[in-house]
Amino acid sequence: MIAVELRKLLLRPRVWVSLFLLCLLPAIVAVFLATADFAPPPGQGGAFLSAVVSDGSLYPAAALALVLPIFLPVSVAVVAGDAIAGEASGGMLRYLLVRPVGRTRLLSAKMVSLAVFVLVAVLLVVLTSLGIGTALFGTSAAAVGQPGGVTSLSGASLDSSDLTLRLLGAVGYVVVSMLGFGAIVLFLSTLTESALGAALGGLAVLITSSVLETLDAAASIKPYLPTHYWLSWIDFFRDPVFFRNIDSGLLLQAGYIVVFFGAAWANFATKDITS
Repeated sequence: MIAVELRKLLLRPRVWVSLFLLCLLPAIVAVFLATADFAPPPGQGGAFLSAVVSDGSLYPAAALALVLPIFLPVSVAVVAGDAIAGEASGGMLRYLLVRPVGRTRLLSAKMVSLAVFVLVAVLLVVLTSLGIGTALFGTSAAAVGQPGGVTSLSGASLDSSDLTLRLLGAVGYVVVSMLGFGAIVLFLSTLTESALGAALGGLAVLITSSVLETLDAAASIKPYLPTHYWLSWIDFFRDPVFFRNIDSGLLLQAGYIVVFFGAAWANFATKDITS
């Protein structure tokens, strides 16, 4: 069943359009940075943008910072919203369940395919950004934090292997964060037969959480908002790594995955399928 879902995911044009657009944004920003006479001042613009002009090997981190707040969650919402509601609106869900395919198995396969999409999307952004960054800005022979190299957020020196490990940690953290959000949209997808409605519901959650993050009056609930720890992957690029927010973010997203996937299963397992 998982292989079937992955094949369907692979054959959907909108999936490839989403991946292309995710990789296009960092590419456009890189071109503008390469053709401009100056980089953004330190502390302004996206994370790491002021440093990548010295060493393009850090551009994948800047690319993650560019796509994470909006573009990546939107892509996840589209794929997750289509998981169940898309099958229902197309009249295929009832025929899928007529075959000897259990609802739990089908929902689990949908979640696995969503996880694969998120992982592939993040890796493509990182790999294409690495190629674009090194092509446009080159690489520095000096260690990170040394003259002529890239300065990390804490100003520490990082060799290429250390930088790679930190980037892999950031990738893993972003994937888990998006799966927490994807589980919410997957649950919404079991409540409606409109894939667009489920995706818009996910975007409403995203916008609401982002707005509440800016309000001092919402301080008591901020640690529980789905977007609260999304940018904590940046702490992988501090020395020493600040694991406090990273651990809190992973725990929070694991809670969202368990709770909302469980809610999706509870609703889908007892739902009358009419289309």
